[in-house]
Amino acid sequence: MRLTRYFLPVLKETPAEAQIVSHRLMLRAGMIKQAAAGIYSWLPLGYKVLKNIETIVHEEQQRAGHIPMLMPTLQSADLWRESGRFDAYGPEMLRIKDRQDRDMLYGPTNEEMITDIFRSHVSSYKDLPLTLYHIQWKFRDEMRPRFGVMRGREFLMKDGYNFDLTKEDALHAYNRHLVSYLRTYERMGLQAIPMRADSGPIGGDDTHEFLVLAETGESEVFYDAEITDLKFGDREIDYDSREACQAVLEEFTSRYARTDETHDEAVFNEIPEERRRVARGIEVGQIFYFGTKYSEPMGAMVQTPEGGRVPVHMGSHGIGVSRLLGAIIEASHDDKGIIWPEGVTPFHVGIVNLKQGDAEADAACESLYRQITDLGLEPLYDDREERAGGKFATMDLIGLPWRITVGPRGLKNGVVELTSRRTGESEEMAPEAAVARIAGIYGKG
Repeated sequence: MRLTRYFLPVLKETPAEAQIVSHRLMLRAGMIKQAAAGIYSWLPLGYKVLKNIETIVHEEQQRAGHIPMLMPTLQSADLWRESGRFDAYGPEMLRIKDRQDRDMLYGPTNEEMITDIFRSHVSSYKDLPLTLYHIQWKFRDEMRPRFGVMRGREFLMKDGYNFDLTKEDALHAYNRHLVSYLRTYERMGLQAIPMRADSGPIGGDDTHEFLVLAETGESEVFYDAEITDLKFGDREIDYDSREACQAVLEEFTSRYARTDETHDEAVFNEIPEERRRVARGIEVGQIFYFGTKYSEPMGAMVQTPEGGRVPVHMGSHGIGVSRLLGAIIEASHDDKGIIWPEGVTPFHVGIVNLKQGDAEADAACESLYRQITDLGLEPLYDDREERAGGKFATMDLIGLPWRITVGPRGLKNGVVELTSRRTGESEEMAPEAAVARIAGIYGKG
């Protein structure tokens, strides 16, 4: 993409309403625009990152054997009355009536709807196990929406639902989700720590939240410092293997890590003092096992091998897709702007022409742009008639992980400059070598 043909409304000044880094930088980088309290339009740059995150979530869900679908945002209140949650959920649920005076709601979650779909089409144990998921916009009417996309009212969420014959089968689904989430977050450049949590209005006894450590986190968290040394890495896991998934769960949950709702001071104090940590965390996902909480009252039954009928065991599993943008920025920025991890960056590399209009510099930039595009990568070419300082400031603000700088002086020596946004280190090399380096970074070599 050429910057002169792109819509990137960057701001030089920080909007007064922006209280935390991610909100401030998303507004300044032209990623979002507030439409109403807690509701945002996603502008092109923000939308690209949002879609990249969504793609990773889809890939890892399907790697784990989960099946994508899509449910509507508006739901009938009748389903929620069946489960007993219509009146119990609280004022965060937006309740509305259609023109036929029927009670409707803007879905904050989909346990009731997916249970209704299941009971309409599945009646035998032979169709189990089954996990369905979707990525969908949801609405929760927060009393005080703030911090941009971190605590908005409308948000994009992946929510998945497993259906299993027995508790043991459902707990394997729980473990499988934990493993897939660890891989998902690491692909985004995040370390998300699974912490024992409170189930809230979803219900159930088993639940873990995934939290990214950040000073601006809304939750106080308590953990053993050893847990931050754990990495999922590129290990391959057989998701059908109960033993393999259980082993990963035990590895990542055996050390103390809890949110403030479930914190046990006595147990925490058993950890050696030098390893005890108290910090803030941003929730980016949560997994639940809640047994027959929804299937029993809603009649989601299946026939067993012995011929009887039993309610299925269920769990739900969420990832805050839009919230992840804020979490990534909170975890990866400096005083100049965003620092995108390669896995989610909106453009793979920026190209800066130091002297637009110079025949040699223009030709070199065009050649780099073409070669990188031919690799199947997306460069952002700053071809504006703008001073060098302004171009560098824009690139630093929007946070592309790599930048190639092209100028007449370097070209006289046959080199361009490749700069890492994360480290700030620059290296001069031939244009072809810069292209090869970028290709290798993104696995296109």
